[in-house]
Amino acid sequence: MKAPIERCVLIGLPGAGKSSVGAALARDLGWRFVDIDSEIMRITGRSVADVFRSDGEAAFRAMEARLTAELSSQAEVVLAPGGGWAARPGALEALPAGTVTVWLRVSPEEAIRRLGGSPLERPLLAGADPLDTVRRLSLVRNEYYSRADLHVDVDGRATEEISRTISEWLRRNIS
Repeated sequence: MKAPIERCVLIGLPGAGKSSVGAALARDLGWRFVDIDSEIMRITGRSVADVFRSDGEAAFRAMEARLTAELSSQAEVVLAPGGGWAARPGALEALPAGTVTVWLRVSPEEAIRRLGGSPLERPLLAGADPLDTVRRLSLVRNEYYSRADLHVDVDGRATEEISRTISEWLRRNIS
């Protein structure tokens, strides 16, 4: 017997819209939304870039994994971990029954356009060519992202439309 859907985890590249779609989806469903990066900033009192710089990516990823595991035990929650979370071996498989994963599929070009002036605030995109970096991340991470229960193309679509697509799918599949 399939477990009832109790939570949703949004995955995808930086700029896919995990934070904005997650907030809209939680409103649509009447659930709680947690952006893992924001939660890490709240707990540490530092920006993600500062955590990367002072503690390193491995420490950030460990904190992200711990928080996601803790929060994914709750019901009626939409979670938005960072873009690299799903690429950690075993991350998706460790989610409890009743969790739906949604890949917000974005092209690297659209991701950079959506990020606008903020690539420098994202440690992995701070190099000379953010588009090339996103393309390389996409090649590595798409293998993991493709394991999601639902794939939603987001290029050229408004947050509300993407949220509605996901909430309609969830409502059809909530048992």
